[in-house]
Amino acid sequence: MRDPVLVARELIGWELTLNGVGGRIVETEAYHQEDPASHSFSGPTPRNRVMFGPPAHIYVYRSYGIHWCMNLVCGADGDGAAVLIRALEPTHGLEIMAERRGLMDRRALCSGPGKLCQALAVTREHDGMRADQAPFALKLGPAAGIVAGPRIGITKAVEKPWRFGEAGSRYVSRPFSRT
Repeated sequence: MRDPVLVARELIGWELTLNGVGGRIVETEAYHQEDPASHSFSGPTPRNRVMFGPPAHIYVYRSYGIHWCMNLVCGADGDGAAVLIRALEPTHGLEIMAERRGLMDRRALCSGPGKLCQALAVTREHDGMRADQAPFALKLGPAAGIVAGPRIGITKAVEKPWRFGEAGSRYVSRPFSRT
């Protein structure tokens, strides 16, 4: 299994696009099957089955019944490991993203997992697709300084410092603590 904590750190700075729209990954969170905050914690279900499949696939789910969220599966078959893509620095298709989001503030286009999915037009139909094949593209980006902190929006295992971001980025969903 590729450790989702390592993968979450490594993805900072990579470029992710869907149909040519997207940008640099600036914030991620790690989840795996032994983690009580993970969708895979209770085992495979129809909703989370992609998390138990091969790596480099997209796992998409609804958060609070409102927002789509996108994860990159990183474990081997059966591991239930994935990385939530929390924020992008938008670099490709800015006008398209602004139209989808109904705003022009570049900093706010993809500064959270729901915003990011709305800007890229990610839906359940993308669940199970490969992240490195059309309509997605995932490319190695320049190395970035990385900061870590607790994950956001969960109630279990909140103490784990498995949220990663690009140091100094204006595009993360929330600032990282300076401690």
